[in-house]
Amino acid sequence: MVENFDAKLNEYAHLLVEIGVNVQPGQTVRLRSEVDCAPLARMCVEACYDRGAREVVMEWDDDFVFRQKFLRASEDVFADYPAYEKARIDWYLDRGAVDLAILGSDPELLKGVDPARMQTYRRAAGNATKAYGDALEANKFQWSLGAHPVPAWAKKVFPDLSEQEAMDALWDAIFPVCRITGDGKAVERWREHIAATARRCETLNSYNFKSLHYTNSLGTDLTVELPENHVWAGGSEKSAAGIEFVPNIPTEEIFTAPKWDGVDGRVYAALPLALDGNLVKDFYLDFRGGRIVDVHAAEGEDILRHSIDLDEGSHYLGEAALVPYDSPIRNKGILFFETLFDENASCHLAFGSSYPTCVKGGADMTEAEQKAAGLNQSINHVDFMVGTEDLSVVGTTRDGKEVPVFVNGNFAF
Repeated sequence: MVENFDAKLNEYAHLLVEIGVNVQPGQTVRLRSEVDCAPLARMCVEACYDRGAREVVMEWDDDFVFRQKFLRASEDVFADYPAYEKARIDWYLDRGAVDLAILGSDPELLKGVDPARMQTYRRAAGNATKAYGDALEANKFQWSLGAHPVPAWAKKVFPDLSEQEAMDALWDAIFPVCRITGDGKAVERWREHIAATARRCETLNSYNFKSLHYTNSLGTDLTVELPENHVWAGGSEKSAAGIEFVPNIPTEEIFTAPKWDGVDGRVYAALPLALDGNLVKDFYLDFRGGRIVDVHAAEGEDILRHSIDLDEGSHYLGEAALVPYDSPIRNKGILFFETLFDENASCHLAFGSSYPTCVKGGADMTEAEQKAAGLNQSINHVDFMVGTEDLSVVGTTRDGKEVPVFVNGNFAF
């Protein structure tokens, strides 16, 4: 049994609403959750209304129904994104609705499903909702992600425990990395964390690096060029209306955008990747002129290749994020099998779209202007972990000076 569970869950809900999406009076909230995550979702509904939300629109998902669809639905279903679904997404966008999602799913939900079905579905959905996705990535409105364990996920993380013991153990891992103790002061701790992250972003931005060089004993040897006007961000963001919010809870990352055609070398994944309801293990990617030119994985290679082939932009990097090896999540010694957590235990990269805010003025640029500024564009964005205990990252400034950024897996400053 998790000690003081109800108080901690309530503290988590208020953290997601007050710091995560920072709901303002009169705002509409889109709240997404798997049905098994209902206890946290319902607390979030109450917290949103307590903050003065105009309306909370609840969207429930169900792992069982989702899997059955991909196993048994007619083939033509996956290429036809329903017009009523697109209209609903556009309705949120027109109103600038806040978007809060509570993650909680089986990491291998779609194991055994034809990956071509998922690729077709993701391509259709991504194209139909591109305007919404672009607005989210440009922080036009507040958005955030949290998580709630479900039995299949908990058992994947703690296979030797009973179902209830695994659920308790996963909660006991999630609460502390989210700075939740049950004393009701998580919001205060997060404000301190956000301020500390902002200071480190200022240091990185002051260097205005031309490139980063990643090396480690796995065999990673990768050079990532950065746009001339790149911006390092982390902790919190601001919406178009100037409202501060935190996209991911938890978060330990500081991130920017690579120059889409300026990545060369090989990078090895440091952790398995939960991708499209499957696990991809022991993989590497080769880059030339920014583009992924070769892929190998010991397990799940077909899943990875289908994701990279989703569109042309999926063949290029969209994010480079720095996370110290000595971080709260890594120090738990747990592989969460959920990117929200695992990406905050390790330096990571992402293939697919860049965040427009990672170059100065990027959120107000046209797509052509963003591309010219070095930003990648895609309907995809897949984070994968590359940080190790011996990771070295050396930055090269515009005047050719080399600066250690990471030494032995941690910030050098």
